[in-house]
This record gives sequence, structure tokens and C-alpha cells, in this order.
Amino acid sequence: MRWPRLDYAADRRVVETLHAYLQVVGKLPTRTLPWLNHGWHVALQVVPRGFRTYPVPVGEHQAELLVDCMGSRVVLESSSGFADELTLSGQTVADFHRALGELLQRGGVEVSLAGGPNEVDPAVPFAQDRRERIWDAGTVRRLHAAFSTANRVFERFRTGFVGKSSPSHLFWGSLDLAVTRFSGRKAPLHPGGIPNLPDAVTREAYSHEVASFGFWLGGGGMEEAAFYAYGYPVPTGLPHARLQPEAARWHDGLREFVLPYARVRDAVDPDATLLQFLESSYAAIAELAGWDRRALEVPTGRVGAPRELPSEL
Repeated sequence: MRWPRLDYAADRRVVETLHAYLQVVGKLPTRTLPWLNHGWHVALQVVPRGFRTYPVPVGEHQAELLVDCMGSRVVLESSSGFADELTLSGQTVADFHRALGELLQRGGVEVSLAGGPNEVDPAVPFAQDRRERIWDAGTVRRLHAAFSTANRVFERFRTGFVGKSSPSHLFWGSLDLAVTRFSGRKAPLHPGGIPNLPDAVTREAYSHEVASFGFWLGGGGMEEAAFYAYGYPVPTGLPHARLQPEAARWHDGLREFVLPYARVRDAVDPDATLLQFLESSYAAIAELAGWDRRALEVPTGRVGAPRELPSEL
């Protein structure tokens, strides 16, 4: 399913439930993997059936968790041959946290997922969060399809940049899919201040100049699903840049450009419309910030055709 219809007001309770479960799952790599630049190791990969952690060490083996949005379950698989799962049904976060801990223990993953969520306020500890949760399998499949569709276009966008770039991956703290390009220059110290996230994490994530692009389902000042683009530090004049498509606008509260998902979905060519937004916002950030674009940009990749790089690269 490509470009499914989204309705944040109608889907909000299910979005909050999915977000809460992913917060617990996301603790696994933070407790088992060495810190990777910009915290990329903690992000989840968007895969055909859902969201997957990076493999984590289990003695002489490796294991990974998959939040299977197609089957409403969480699956633990290991190179030892172990495979087991738990069902997602709208259980409280406390019950999910306990069941996931038991699943990990059965698989020989001796790690504690104790703690609470990040980047939300209030951050109720997982073991104490007994608030009612709502799970609807059809809604979850649509939400995953939206992330999967955005991820496909983000991956195409990535091919036009030869400088340092992040993967396209899902950050479970803010529940947004993001891809980030780097100029190669150091950035001013980030002020931090993100709720329930150590400032050291934020400052390391923004240690160098970035142009970042993403997609999230709504909330935090945007009550609908939307794509976004921002630069850090914010280049002088960026709020006045003219982007394509015309539906893109600067959001003063978020200090970034936003483009409603619905405007992309309803376009004649949604993929091309989203790429317009990504390319034009990148160009505005890079130009105003004085990036060396000739050294960083390459022709968009083609299937099965290695690229011939310009001689100046």
C-alpha cells in the first residue's frame, strides 16, 4: 500500500500506543551496542513488515527485535536459531515491558529495559505506566505503510549526495523518520533542552552542520502528518526561502519547513512532489549556509548503473 490515507485526530490513540511500545523496544540497542556517531545505532530500520532494531550481541551470537506491523506482534530472532514472539493487543506499557523482558530472557538476551520514554513529557516509567492503550491492526498497517513509502523516497533522495549522510531511519524518541546531510563543518554547541533526553545526546547529534529532512505522524504543534526540513544552525534568511511545492511553509514554532502529508498524497505524482520538497529545501539550506555543493552533490543514482563521478570529485 503506497500513500495510505492518514488522519491524525482519528489515529492519535493508536499512534500513541505504537510510539509507547517502540520506546521500550528502542532501549535494547542503547543497552547493548557501543555509541555510534550521532546516535544512529539506536534508530530503527523501516523494513517490509515493520520496524527492526540493529543486531545486538548475545554471547557468541546476535539477535534482533522486529515490531511486526503486519502481524501485530514483536518477534525476537537470534543467530543461535532462537525465535519467539509476543502479541500486540493494546496491553498497557507496563504489561508490554514485562512481557518483552521475559521474551528477551527466554532468548538469552540478558539486558534490562528498565527506565522510561525519551523526548516526551511526562515520562512515566515503563513499569508504572498502566494507562489504557488502543491497538488497531488496520490502523497500524496504514501507519507503517506511510513510513515505508516515505522511506522509499528518502532513500532515492540520498543517492544524490556524496558527502556524509545518515541512513533513512526511525527515531523512536520523537517517532519520526529522518535522513540527514552534513556539510563537514563543525556546528555551534547545541543548547539542548529536549524533554527527558540528556543534553550530551543532543549535542553529539548536532556536533556538525546539518540539513535534516523527515516525516512524522503529527503532534508537537502540527496536528496532521507532515514532512519537514531544517538546518542546524539555522542559516540567516532561511525562513524566507521559497520552496517547491508551494504548499511548503515555514513553521515559526518548530523553526523548520513543513509540508502536509495530505498535500503530497493528493498530488498527481506524490513521489515527485516529495522530492521537490526535499531538493528545494536542501538547496535553500546549502546555499544560505555556504556549503561546498560542487564537492558534495552527485547525479541521482540509477538502478544497476554505477555512477560516473564528475572529474572535480
